[in-house]
Amino acid sequence: MGGAGWLFLFAVLMAAGLLFTMVFFIIMFSDLECDYINPIDLCNKLNQFVLPEHIAHAFLCVLFLLCGQWIAFLINAPLLGFNVNKIRGGNHMYDATEIFRSLPSHKKESFIKLGFYLLSFFYYLYRMIVALIADSE
Repeated sequence: MGGAGWLFLFAVLMAAGLLFTMVFFIIMFSDLECDYINPIDLCNKLNQFVLPEHIAHAFLCVLFLLCGQWIAFLINAPLLGFNVNKIRGGNHMYDATEIFRSLPSHKKESFIKLGFYLLSFFYYLYRMIVALIADSE
């Protein structure tokens, strides 16, 4: 298996992890809406996953850039820019005092990221299969 095959295998695994992280976020936001969890516990649970999610996605983007996978990098660049903008603005962590006011926007963001990671997962899977077929010929 060549370099592109390993890269996209790693990308499939990373996309699966990020996909499950977004599912967890959506479940936690739904639990808050139904009053199964209080805002402090929600923010404590979710904040421990925010930076690792952003770092994992940024690492994946850097790998695509370094390996010359320009299409995969360009697909991921808008979300990378969005995440960097949130971190630079200082509003990347969830605040227990403001979570109810911003809950609809947080849910919308999580659903959009869920869709993005789902599409990315299948794109990376396709590219991995294409790379494996190209290596076997």
